[in-house]
Amino acid sequence: MLKQWLIGLLLVVLALGAAFIYQGLDDSSQAQDDSERPPSAVNTVLPIIDTVQDQVRAVGSLKAVSAVKLTTETSGRVVGINLKSGRPVKQGDLLLRLDDRQARADLGVIEAQLADARRQYERARSLRDNNSISQSFVDELRTAVEVSEAQRTAAQVRLENHRIEAPFSGVAGLSDISIGAYITAGTTITTLDATSPMELNFSIPERFLGQINPGQKVQGSSPAYPDQAFIGELVELGSRIDELSRSLPVRALIDNTEGRLRPGQFMSVSLTLRERQALVIPEQAVMVRGAEQYVFVAEDGIARRVPVTVGSRMPGRVEIAKGLTAEDQVVVTGQDRLSSGERIRVTDDENAIPDNRFTSAVGS
Repeated sequence: MLKQWLIGLLLVVLALGAAFIYQGLDDSSQAQDDSERPPSAVNTVLPIIDTVQDQVRAVGSLKAVSAVKLTTETSGRVVGINLKSGRPVKQGDLLLRLDDRQARADLGVIEAQLADARRQYERARSLRDNNSISQSFVDELRTAVEVSEAQRTAAQVRLENHRIEAPFSGVAGLSDISIGAYITAGTTITTLDATSPMELNFSIPERFLGQINPGQKVQGSSPAYPDQAFIGELVELGSRIDELSRSLPVRALIDNTEGRLRPGQFMSVSLTLRERQALVIPEQAVMVRGAEQYVFVAEDGIARRVPVTVGSRMPGRVEIAKGLTAEDQVVVTGQDRLSSGERIRVTDDENAIPDNRFTSAVGS
């Protein structure tokens, strides 16, 4: 019995010794592997202080600042037309003229009657000074003059109604009217839109109500011109929040000097709420794991993982609200294979980040 106990004890001692020897060999091998593995090559940049914009994005529809349908107020035959779709016109330009011979003749008759009424009135006034006629007769002649003057004004208006002029400067629309056509009163001749600048109507979510004010910058983009940005300014705020969408309708004026934009056109819009100077790094440097956002910084040849708080995002760039300083060398390539504490070798590569505002930082 004692012999068996001694044999079991010997076996336990031998097993423990073998385990210690194996662990020592494994640690030695691991240390040798770590010392032999070369540092990871990475590229780093220094954060910069840049202008950061807080923006709200929405979609809207363009509308002409002034838009009308030009119609005739009288009937007649078209004897002159100066309309071309899409052509700019100036205020007061003659766009269409109807046959106005009858209106001119009517005006001539009334002007002759007015001249005769005035002569009779002046003669009666001179006779009244001599008490040759009564005052009541003079008053009747003065009334006749006033009636003739009113009739002349009406005749002049009827004559002017044979001419369609541009009420404001803008762009003429399509027209199906031809020379010689007889049109009736109320016929639409064409449309006229004032398109420079353009009015952009969109809505802002209710939560931004305290941050929007007239005068803020607006930038629009259209699928028709994907490479062009259209700049404008917020000019009006609605007075009521929409109960269904919980948003506030607003209005901006968009520059359209080149005349590319048209009424009714769809437009994506970005409204700048405020601008500030902040620390900015390339967007590609930020790593995300669950709810955590972090970057790697190079310190004496070692990669250190640093949690960061991200602010506004811009194309290719991101604001770092907390976690970094302007002196930190931020890893921008190879960070997806790094772990904190790993040895790294910083190399210089001008193509590591396309934004030349960031300066490459080379360390040991």
